[in-house]
Amino acid sequence: MEHDDGPPDLAQSLRRRSTFSTSTYSTTSSSSPEFALDAVDSVITPDSEDDQSTDVVPKIEEVDEASLDGVEEAKPTIALPTPRKRGRPRKHPLIEQKKASHSRSKTGCGTCRRRKKKCDETKPACINCEKNNVVCDGYEPKQPWRSGKQKSISIRNSLPAELPVLVQGVEGSVDQMFFHHFTAQVGKVLSLTDHQNPFLDIIVPMAMGHAGLMHSLLYLSGSILVANAPAPKSEWEERQDYHSSKAMRLLQQDLASSTPSEQSTVAHIGDPSIAQTLVLCLQTVCAGDLTGSYRFHLNAMKEMLTRQQHVPNEQLRHFILEFLLYHDYSSTITSLANPLDQRSIDLMEGFKLPEFMIQPQAGTLLGVMDGLFGFISRIRLLRDQIRQRRVLNNAHWWDAAIMDHAFAIDNALRTWQCVHAPDSPRYAASLLYRQCTWLYLHRTIQHSRPSPTFKQAVDEGLDYLRMLPWDTDDGSTQSILLMPLFLLGCAAFEPEQRPEISEAFGRLQQWSSLGNIKYARMIVEQIWEMMDQGREEETWDWETIIAKRGWDFLVT
Repeated sequence: MEHDDGPPDLAQSLRRRSTFSTSTYSTTSSSSPEFALDAVDSVITPDSEDDQSTDVVPKIEEVDEASLDGVEEAKPTIALPTPRKRGRPRKHPLIEQKKASHSRSKTGCGTCRRRKKKCDETKPACINCEKNNVVCDGYEPKQPWRSGKQKSISIRNSLPAELPVLVQGVEGSVDQMFFHHFTAQVGKVLSLTDHQNPFLDIIVPMAMGHAGLMHSLLYLSGSILVANAPAPKSEWEERQDYHSSKAMRLLQQDLASSTPSEQSTVAHIGDPSIAQTLVLCLQTVCAGDLTGSYRFHLNAMKEMLTRQQHVPNEQLRHFILEFLLYHDYSSTITSLANPLDQRSIDLMEGFKLPEFMIQPQAGTLLGVMDGLFGFISRIRLLRDQIRQRRVLNNAHWWDAAIMDHAFAIDNALRTWQCVHAPDSPRYAASLLYRQCTWLYLHRTIQHSRPSPTFKQAVDEGLDYLRMLPWDTDDGSTQSILLMPLFLLGCAAFEPEQRPEISEAFGRLQQWSSLGNIKYARMIVEQIWEMMDQGREEETWDWETIIAKRGWDFLVT
């Protein structure tokens, strides 16, 4: 069955639509060279002579007859070229001219790159810098090529793995435990006054900003923990040794940097260095060192204070000087060789200024400011003279000069006045110090045998000991009891006096945990055994008993 192309009006409509669509698409698709040529040939302008004779018939897809049944004036589908998507590359893309690069060379010398000048990259120094009379910084070393992954790994590895330490020297949990033990326990044990704690008020704040002093504090605290632990952990001992080496090395560096300059012949020694020496000296006492290491630190402190005419922190200087004198003069009681020298005498005389003497509350250590240690040093001279006479097997241990000196000391002790108030805990402690100083004198010039005078003097000393507030005291008296306890023990010829002295040693050991207490107690107990055996000459010379053991320690 033949059929025409459709109703006339439909054919005209399709012709007009074809003309409109073609012209429109040719306009929008002019960017494509191939399509633009085809479109121009098919466009019919209104003024064209072939407008009536030449018809442009658009391509009409064939339509199934069955699909047209029941459809009035079905519109054929016109297949037009599919427009290219935006951004898709052309078949013949346009080649754009690259602009000349004006970026600076990355291989030029440092000077030209910094000055943003063109570099001729001449090695070893560029000519451009030479012409401009500037110093050429040279070239950066060539870096091996690395992939992006390698660079990212390098950047990650260069980032800090952890935050810096909060306090210099305190580098881990063990160090934090050492620091806590010092501030919570050791500092209180070393408290030497009932109105101020120099270790917590002066030393610790100074250590917060000085690594060497902080290492010394941790070394001291760790030594006490290790000395008193039944089975100390290996990590504790490792950290103790670490802080010891660090403290000594940093102290040596500080002292080396304080050598006299060209402008001044006097070296300036910083306060932390002097304080660090003090703490290292205390470490030998607290750890129970028997090798006499404390002498090295005491001599170093003497030298520092002698060379340093002025310490910026006067409160610190006052405390350090008193500490030095207390331990220096106390060491005469247990040392076979007299440790006092001219520096000790000069420092003691320079310390006893009138403004200090009228302020007894400023003193922290008994025996220094109240003048009792002056008697201790004089008694020590008498012991040395008597020891020399005994070595020569003289019939008498004394002569007129020795006895005149002894009577002078005795008279001075009788007129000595306590500078502390009667309601102060240090009042009874001061009287105990005076009593034991007199016992030291009496033991020096008398035969080492029981007597009513010895019994009376020791009983009075025990009375002063009972007056001390062991349960309520803040520690200002317990910290200075070892020396009087040692002298009381060396004079306790009566067996009934000894248990109370032993009990006092035990309380002091339990309270302070200082390592030297047990050695002082062992010497006293050995003297008691010799007393009971009637070994008079040996019990008089307890300094030789200590030396024969190979021990050298402080009773402080």
